[in-house]
Amino acid sequence: MNNRTAALIALVLVQLFYGVTYTFANDVIVGGYIMPFGFIVLRVVCATFLFWGFSLVVPSKKIDRKDFPKLIAAAFFGVALNMLAFFKGLQYTTPIDGSVIMTSVPIIVLILSAIILKEQITKLKIVGIGLGLLGALVLILYGQNSENRENIMLGNILVLVNAASYSYYLILIKKLTAKYHPYDFIKWLFLFGSIMVLPFGYAELSAVNWQGFPSYIWFSVGFVIVFATFGTYLLNPLALKKFKGHNSQYILIFPTYFCRNFCHRHG
Repeated sequence: MNNRTAALIALVLVQLFYGVTYTFANDVIVGGYIMPFGFIVLRVVCATFLFWGFSLVVPSKKIDRKDFPKLIAAAFFGVALNMLAFFKGLQYTTPIDGSVIMTSVPIIVLILSAIILKEQITKLKIVGIGLGLLGALVLILYGQNSENRENIMLGNILVLVNAASYSYYLILIKKLTAKYHPYDFIKWLFLFGSIMVLPFGYAELSAVNWQGFPSYIWFSVGFVIVFATFGTYLLNPLALKKFKGHNSQYILIFPTYFCRNFCHRHG
């Protein structure tokens, strides 16, 4: 198996992990076991310990001091804003609505790549961008009818903010992965992210009734931390490092959408 194939498999795994996360996180948050911001603090802090523990057993390169502002920006867009918007949005919207909106990530990455990285956008890509944005806009405006929940439009908007934030994060780490191995900077990314999210969710996390968790909720929380956080944030930059552009993400739209819908309906 060559490096490109392995990277492609890693990207597919990232999307599969994200796909089932919608159902697991939804059950934890909407079920009232952990409030959204409290869940984020738990997720980010636990992942931080995992990444720093992992760094003790793999070779590590020292980060240049001048690159720390980029790391802080990546932590804000890729950890803090990304997760705060997503989990709060999931409280109001539905897993299916959120998963459809998240398919706009490759579209936003394409637009940002053209603006920031000066990558060329072909006519075919322009058509794809238009159709994708139109679909996301229709869902945001008319998604209230998909389920009987209040503030679904607000939830959809927050998920879209999450998608935009994560897209910009991918642009930022693309520059970092050109210089460092992901093992070198992911631990710092989450350390800064933990500091950023702690003020928002500490009170909610302190109010959690841990004794009231059934086994399924413990499994859901564990999956979100280990696979949807530690696994995805480790695999994504590793895979993107093997690709020159962002085209690798476009082929993941349909498997991602299928997985999220299947897991929601049959999970």
